[in-house]
Amino acid sequence: AALGLVAVDTAGTPVSRDAAGLIRAADLQDRGMDPRWREVQVTVAGDVDNPLCGPQGAAAVFGPQKGASPADVRELDAALSRWAGILATATGQDAATVRTTPGAGAAGGVGAALATVFGASLRSGAELLLDLVDFTAACRDADLVLTGEGRIDAQTGHGKAPARVAAAAHAATGGAAGGVPVIAVGGAVTADAATLVPGLFTDIVTVGDPARPVAENLARTATDLRVTVARRMSVFSHCQRR
Repeated sequence: AALGLVAVDTAGTPVSRDAAGLIRAADLQDRGMDPRWREVQVTVAGDVDNPLCGPQGAAAVFGPQKGASPADVRELDAALSRWAGILATATGQDAATVRTTPGAGAAGGVGAALATVFGASLRSGAELLLDLVDFTAACRDADLVLTGEGRIDAQTGHGKAPARVAAAAHAATGGAAGGVPVIAVGGAVTADAATLVPGLFTDIVTVGDPARPVAENLARTATDLRVTVARRMSVFSHCQRR
């Protein structure tokens, strides 16, 4: 709406900017979009490669993280599928493509809207930053790569920054099997993160203590991070000398 495009219901009334509004949306109307946007090349830097709809879509993957029940997820996915049709109709594009484009599900579907309305290219934000700092060149002389994020789970493998770092390191040094080791450090690590080892990461290390309250782990983050990395580096150095 801030850019001049308004989602409306069947009566032409603007819908609310939440899940309830998405479910009611029936059309997308131009109510003052600045024509200069047509002359701007837009690049979207996203942190995931999930499509808008389906088993790996925005609702299915991120809905439960926000408290959505299985029934909520089904309703939201259906609403996003309809929304893809609305975007496609408004812009003369193919609805199936809108639903399945990698990255379209980022930020609850913002990627899909920007790609269709503004013709934006969807890029991995992590890859964009890695290119800017010439990360590939740095990896060629590296003995070890450390990466991480607050929570590491199976979703980390879907284009999040640590996964992009690992992929770039492997590409620069000969692959996951023979290339530079990549260790991921997480404030919290879920059981399903085990699927990312050894294909993506050489190892995954937890910073906090799962037995401690979250608030205590957060308060001790800096200390725990230093201790965890120091211990892991000691093990790595020992293995290198053998």
